[in-house]
Amino acid sequence: MCVCLSVDLSFLHILTIPLKRSTDVIIMTSCGSTVDDDDTFKILVATDIHLGYLEKDAVRGNDTFLTFDEIMKCAKQNDVDLVLLGGDLFHDNKPSRKALHCCMEVMRKYCMGDKPILFEIISDQAVNFGSSKFPWVNYQDENLNISIPIFSVHGNHDDPTGADGLCALDVLSCAGLVNHFGRSRSVEKVEISPILLQKGNTKIALYGLGSIPDERLYRMFVNNQVSMLRPREDEDAWFNLFVIHQNRSKHGATNYIPEQFLDDFLDLVIWGHEHECKIAPVRNEQQLFYITQPGSSVITSLSPGEAVKKHIGLLRVKGRKMNLQKIPLHTVRQFYIQDVVLLDHPDLFSPEIPNITHKIQAFCQQKVEEMLEEAERERLGNPLTPDKPLIRLRVDYSGGFESFNTMRFSQKFVDRIANPKDILHFIRHRESKENVKEESIDFGSLLSRPSSDVLQLRVEDLVKEYFQTAEKNMQLSLLTEQGMGKAVQEFVDKEERDAIEELINYQLEKTQRFLQERNVEASEEKIDEEICRFRDSKKNTAEEDEEVQEAINRARTHRDRPHSVGDHNLDQLDEPPDVTMDSDEDDAPLPPVRGRGRGSRARGGRGQSGGARGRARGGGAQSSRGGRGQKAAFSSPAKNKSIMEAFQAPRGSRGSTKTYEEVSIEDSDSEDSVSFVKTSRPAQKSSSLSSSSTRGSQSLSQSNKGVCFDEDDDDDEFDPFRSAGCRKR
Repeated sequence: MCVCLSVDLSFLHILTIPLKRSTDVIIMTSCGSTVDDDDTFKILVATDIHLGYLEKDAVRGNDTFLTFDEIMKCAKQNDVDLVLLGGDLFHDNKPSRKALHCCMEVMRKYCMGDKPILFEIISDQAVNFGSSKFPWVNYQDENLNISIPIFSVHGNHDDPTGADGLCALDVLSCAGLVNHFGRSRSVEKVEISPILLQKGNTKIALYGLGSIPDERLYRMFVNNQVSMLRPREDEDAWFNLFVIHQNRSKHGATNYIPEQFLDDFLDLVIWGHEHECKIAPVRNEQQLFYITQPGSSVITSLSPGEAVKKHIGLLRVKGRKMNLQKIPLHTVRQFYIQDVVLLDHPDLFSPEIPNITHKIQAFCQQKVEEMLEEAERERLGNPLTPDKPLIRLRVDYSGGFESFNTMRFSQKFVDRIANPKDILHFIRHRESKENVKEESIDFGSLLSRPSSDVLQLRVEDLVKEYFQTAEKNMQLSLLTEQGMGKAVQEFVDKEERDAIEELINYQLEKTQRFLQERNVEASEEKIDEEICRFRDSKKNTAEEDEEVQEAINRARTHRDRPHSVGDHNLDQLDEPPDVTMDSDEDDAPLPPVRGRGRGSRARGGRGQSGGARGRARGGGAQSSRGGRGQKAAFSSPAKNKSIMEAFQAPRGSRGSTKTYEEVSIEDSDSEDSVSFVKTSRPAQKSSSLSSSSTRGSQSLSQSNKGVCFDEDDDDDEFDPFRSAGCRKR
């Protein structure tokens, strides 16, 4: 039976909790040797610092750096043993030089010194820090002098990306400033090995798991592919602490991690990613562990959850007992939010009243003034708090009211508010449309949801909901909503411009190979049936995740090598081959670009004059010189032909005999091998394809007009099963 005695220590913001397997009476105070002795761990806990958020803003640019300095200063003043961060140290996946410099400056200022480290790590550090080139804790490095070690997992904002899987924390780890742990490289299984810490008689098993896409991690938990290792000796003697960075609140069917998924032997869970500060530990009655949610240290969205007072935590652990002290942050900018529903004031507002808009504007101005006065009263006596607060007034003007010019309204508070451009937010609840003939996604209804829901909408959710609806109407049969949502997320959040295009090309390539291997009959019904079967077999599987990751890696490779056409090809483009033309035209058409897709026009190319009658295969490609001007020429056959046409092409030319030769070219700058398919054919064709491009007639016209092409130009023959690499010569 657990006995809990409460002591009035509210002035110290201390919360004392007896653990579920402890039968002792626990009274921990902030003074005396009963707390800060040789057996007590002191750990500073913070999450979601988001360094670099709005760093280019003239007013709010330094907010994150000032708060991070306050957090590390608090760690030094409280003489903590270590600092534990729960992810999203940086706001951007590729932080700027300023963000990296300020971060390293603060860490060097507060974390280096001669203070001895009073705890030791007794687990295998090569396993705990296996992803680092220096697989040991930084304070044991003979070249460093660390007084306060920092342990951190990565979040969804600063997660590992690229071919090498590096993130900003790896840079800090290589510099010896951060101990990056909790990283998992597998997309099918997660095995978490704890860092075993010991100070005196107190033992802590520190588990960590960096951010993983919620849908993928949810599936792993359901399939029992997540395991947490435990020490073999004295299992009950360890205080089990777990740091996780995932969605805690439910954003979708599988777009979160339920607390019940976590193992019941845990004692305390530090939950990152959620920005609302709920630092007071809450007991999960089913799993019998406690959860603390420190929240973010900077306001990144003007939502009600961000308006809660920001805190960090000072965790004390002695044996199997813990004590959590809430420490308020004083450098966080004040934020006030208020909702106004015009229909709730029928005595003041009615759509029929003349000049009602002016009265609504005056009412909103009064509300903003009241929030400014409240901010001024709370800021008195606290010089660290920034002068200009954040203000958000959400106005529900449903019921026939009209909005007014928000920019003109904001001009009145430019010198008093930190966010003058978005003070007001007008919302309106629209009624659902009736008698809709076709089920479809209504983005207007999505954006007119209650304000609390709108602020939680994400691009991935909109993409997923759209494609789910499209699939019901048979509008989508090749792609999956999860893959497209991930590609859109990479495009929006991490500026991977080629992510969507590469995903489509990659999945189209795999589908074509699948159909070729199965020798599908060239009928529309059979092809659609096999495509749907192939797509459904990959849904919610590790293969789907691997395909998305492969497409994203291709996009990053193209980004890292913007001039991948090569100097050799550019030289060929600058010096076109000689072309013999027996034509009455004065202006000869431009020579075809080798290896390019066919254009949709039957006469001439984009660079030709309107009077030119000569026809060329590469006419649809822009024939300008220079590396960047040739980008339009790299168009895949899939953009000009459907799946159905791809199957009909080889059947329409049975009279001609083709031989395929596979040529593999290794690129030293990329791990991928690019395959090219060379085709050879007789000089005469027995039949021509009846397609919209009229290639057969074009080829005959060229022959009659005396156009001479070398043998290699025959590789322009369309092949529906050609890999995507063929188009990237």
